[in-house]
Amino acid sequence: MNFPSHLLGLRNLDSDQFKNIFSSTDLYLKFIKEKKSLKKDLTGKSVLNLFFENSTRTRISFELAEKKVGLDSVNFNSDNSSISKGESLLDTIKNIEAMKFDFIVVRHNTPGIPLFLTKNTSAKILNAGDGINEHPTQGLLDIYTLQKVYGDLKGLNVCIVGNVSHSRVALSNIFGLKTLGANVSVCGPKSFIPVNIEGLGVKVYFDIDKAVKENDILNILRVQMERDAGSSLTSVKEFHKYFGITSERIKLNKKIKILHPGPMNINVEIDSDVAESENSLIFDQVTNGLAIKCALFNLMK
Repeated sequence: MNFPSHLLGLRNLDSDQFKNIFSSTDLYLKFIKEKKSLKKDLTGKSVLNLFFENSTRTRISFELAEKKVGLDSVNFNSDNSSISKGESLLDTIKNIEAMKFDFIVVRHNTPGIPLFLTKNTSAKILNAGDGINEHPTQGLLDIYTLQKVYGDLKGLNVCIVGNVSHSRVALSNIFGLKTLGANVSVCGPKSFIPVNIEGLGVKVYFDIDKAVKENDILNILRVQMERDAGSSLTSVKEFHKYFGITSERIKLNKKIKILHPGPMNINVEIDSDVAESENSLIFDQVTNGLAIKCALFNLMK
């Protein structure tokens, strides 16, 4: 089956493409968990990690995946680049194109930059997050993590909790989960819920206790202070009181599973004992994310 030349988002992937990604991920995950060397299928090819925003999990896992599959990787730092001297983004990209990278992994605070790169370079583009648009690799690892626990996702009830308005992770999860037949909802204060989000086929909760009782999974989003999310809250203490995921809240549904894309604001959207509880799949997400990225490079080679 042909795989897309670029991974810009999850909204246009079909169920067969998800199955293809997850099948390849299974193979890589086995080697990663057993700490065995992978076949370096991409030796001789190059990748640029073009990050204009800070990152820990996404950037490190991409860099490690690149090494595992044999890619020659170069890291871009916008603070130390000619952009800081006044060079335009387009001129920077033209110079990058002249170096003939095979892949570009891009994270940028402006929606649409990955699409812009597809029109101005010959490289294969992987979107590592563009503004509040999408974060497809995070969406894939979240959904894959659920598949490993539940198998078929049809009819599974997944609630995305918190800062939905500012979240590219939320959109990628909504698109992917809906494609695979899950029932998706969102929960948070009204200021964190986009207007007309029901048009995407999701249910809206404003009562976190009801959401806990009626769902199988909570995917908890970080309150993104750097995107002015805090300005729409009276206080983070108030958010924690009414929407924070605490050990007392998860007692309302002892089987519920917890996801979080990280980084976590402990004692804001989630308490530390919940993050480390048997209900938590948070650190499985990180391992699975490494395998997802290895699979994507292999499928796009």
